[in-house]
Amino acid sequence: MRTSTRGVARLLSCTGLAAALLLPAAGPALAAPPSRPPSADGKKGQELPGMPSALAADSEAANCTPASREKAEKQDWSRQRLDLDRLHGYSTGAGVTVALIDTGVDPDAAGLEGRVTAPGTAAEDCVGHGTFLAGLIAGTGEGAAPLTGVAPRARILALRGTDTRGRASAGLVTAAVREATEAGAGVIAVAVALPRRDAELSRAVAEAREKGAVVVAAATPDPPRGGTDDIPARTYWPAGEPGVLSVADMLPGGGRPEKALPTSGIDLAAPGAGVVSGGPRGDGHYLGAGASVATAYAAGAAAAVRAARPGDSPAAVARRLTATAYPADIPQLDPYAAVTTVLGDTGRSAGTGRTAVPVSVRDTSSADRATDRATLFVLVGTGGVLALLWAAYAVPRARARGWRPAGAGGTATATTGATEED
Repeated sequence: MRTSTRGVARLLSCTGLAAALLLPAAGPALAAPPSRPPSADGKKGQELPGMPSALAADSEAANCTPASREKAEKQDWSRQRLDLDRLHGYSTGAGVTVALIDTGVDPDAAGLEGRVTAPGTAAEDCVGHGTFLAGLIAGTGEGAAPLTGVAPRARILALRGTDTRGRASAGLVTAAVREATEAGAGVIAVAVALPRRDAELSRAVAEAREKGAVVVAAATPDPPRGGTDDIPARTYWPAGEPGVLSVADMLPGGGRPEKALPTSGIDLAAPGAGVVSGGPRGDGHYLGAGASVATAYAAGAAAAVRAARPGDSPAAVARRLTATAYPADIPQLDPYAAVTTVLGDTGRSAGTGRTAVPVSVRDTSSADRATDRATLFVLVGTGGVLALLWAAYAVPRARARGWRPAGAGGTATATTGATEED
């Protein structure tokens, strides 16, 4: 009996070894879970100055934002989260003009040379915020850190929606939207947000969409320095206009910042904290945050989609950006999925245009077959091991009974005992 016990123990050890060998065989065939974004806040390891969205109102008491003397040493979390390296294998925004309505853009800023049109005072960016956002949309990412924009081959039409200190007004934004429409911009990014609806601005936005522009707007202004505790929830404009893609900022974990202004009707969330980009003076880098930063990323994604699918209507582009976003309380922007995912034809426009570049969808049939084979192999192997275990237990007992059934062996023994007593 001890010999049988040792044999069973050896078989159990072999069973464990077989399981260890068999189960990993199925592992490579299974789909790997999506990688999670890094939890860094964007500042760790990079001490960079902040980029303001506005300056003090008194122009005599405050100078322009100074040039940064620091350069980023690594790519920030936002570009990793948006998977820009893979996106650029399918679309770089070539041939698309993005009208950026903010504080202006320096046409000679690093990474933007030769692709910025800035009429009038829009070429003077004292605040630096507009130039910072332009780098997120279409920067080429020159330097040690790969800080490319979402659509590095798109063109930027810089338009001023603020005064020289960064204060927005409905009149300036309305004029900028109309100028962008007349210029035929494919995407209009309004990085400022107004607390009250304006009839002229509403008409300008509607006309822009009718002429074929995708309008993307910040869901809220950037939070004031004094905090947001006493500011009630409200809708901001033009993000609240029908058909406008309203974009809010999110942290690396996917939630909104603690001090974010309360609002509703948000369509998309995009990275908006600890984001790195350049400015109008020098080749140093800054850290930026807020819904305006998220809007720039969404505008770049819209440009990438328009370049890959030039026949899509503005509504179809907006639908694609939201339908392919990562599911969450507020859908999270995924430019790569927006460009490569195959959707239904309901979002296609009836207009004509260049034939869209076909998107290659990964064929998973071979991986599925490998998974099926691996699963079958594990099941057959497990069945064989169980059969061996049963044989190791049953055969010694049967041999001890002289290969007789258990009931027959017991009766014979009892009869023999009674005969000997008689």
